[in-house]
Amino acid sequence: MAGTLVLLMVMANPALTRYVEGPKFRSELEKETAKGLHFPATTFAPVRRTGTLTATSESATARSGRKALTMLDAHNISAQFNPAGIFLRRWQIDDLRVDRAEIGIQVYEPKPEETPAKPWFAIFLPDRVYLKHVWSDHADVTWRMRGEKAGIFETHLVVTPHGRDFEYQATEGTLRNPMVPALAVQHAHLLITKTLFSLYQLDLRSGDGTIHATGTAATRGDNKNIDFNFKWNDLPLRDWLPAPQNHNFKGAVDGELRWKGPDYKLGSAGMIGAIRVNHGEVVGVSLLDQIATVTGRPDLRSLQLNECAARLELEKSDWQIKEVAIEQKGKFRLEGEITLREGSLGGKIQLGMAHPYLAWLPHPEEVFPREADGYLWTTIHLSGTLEKPQQDLSPRLMEALKGSPWAFLGVALREFGAWLHGK
Repeated sequence: MAGTLVLLMVMANPALTRYVEGPKFRSELEKETAKGLHFPATTFAPVRRTGTLTATSESATARSGRKALTMLDAHNISAQFNPAGIFLRRWQIDDLRVDRAEIGIQVYEPKPEETPAKPWFAIFLPDRVYLKHVWSDHADVTWRMRGEKAGIFETHLVVTPHGRDFEYQATEGTLRNPMVPALAVQHAHLLITKTLFSLYQLDLRSGDGTIHATGTAATRGDNKNIDFNFKWNDLPLRDWLPAPQNHNFKGAVDGELRWKGPDYKLGSAGMIGAIRVNHGEVVGVSLLDQIATVTGRPDLRSLQLNECAARLELEKSDWQIKEVAIEQKGKFRLEGEITLREGSLGGKIQLGMAHPYLAWLPHPEEVFPREADGYLWTTIHLSGTLEKPQQDLSPRLMEALKGSPWAFLGVALREFGAWLHGK
């Protein structure tokens, strides 16, 4: 069969055209493509020969892929066949172009597969499809995350072989994942094999900010592990916070994160990183309005942060936020750490307030006993849960106010005045 095909291609006669455009060739093409790309089956639209070694088809589809590819939906396909590949026992496509395509990918664990019996002459026939170069100017590379469809959409995709697996390079397009904003893709380069997922490069943009990521994931047997590194600069804070509260915050975020673990599950992962908000601003938050009312300082309704930074650590679903440092110079400063273990909130925060912002308190030194760096300081212990956080500062402030009826009355009147004005 192989020798006959080569001879027909050289002769380029009408019989070859009838064969290529006929159902027998299409059936063989579907079978070999499914085998080469590890699908149970593929379906091609009728094939039309356009040159000695080129042909086109309006579409190709496949589902339930067993390895790196999970699905394929391609349209307006053109291919250039290389007959020399037959001598290497492969159906070689040197150039495969697709106008529009969706390709589903996954990290997979290889499983033993049965090898069907072959006739003795099979050793002389090609045994797989070899795609030397595949590209599409309008491709969607998709995967599943948190039960939702995610991926890189409307990208320029180039696929090249890596042994019997494939490397993927994407430029332009949009990355969409659950719980994060849409990100513009500059360049993505990755490899998926039966033993390793390699992210050589991922460069993204969000507004004026950038994200860079690299990493690997071993996916086979007892050696499963992940190790990814992320770094970001000037990300718009507002875009990364949930609505509708996000309009209360401004700033640009820098940071880095290393994610390691035996698998992709957060319950077994370890993360360590740092985050810093530049030019941070908080406005329109009800808590700040209440503080401004109690203290009689309207300027506390908004914060212009000179510093806002912390280090993050995650170990088997236990979060630690360390080296917290938040300050608006001349108003306040927060330092300390916060923990979240199995839903329980804990931690110890040092709160420093400038003298003018404690004038409402009769004897501020009783609650804020330490003075340093232009602030009066107190320690706040956190407890409760993330949904119902608790702290021990409010009871101490109430005790201090009870000792001075006039001060207590002043706070109450300000609260009442705010309520009357609907603030």
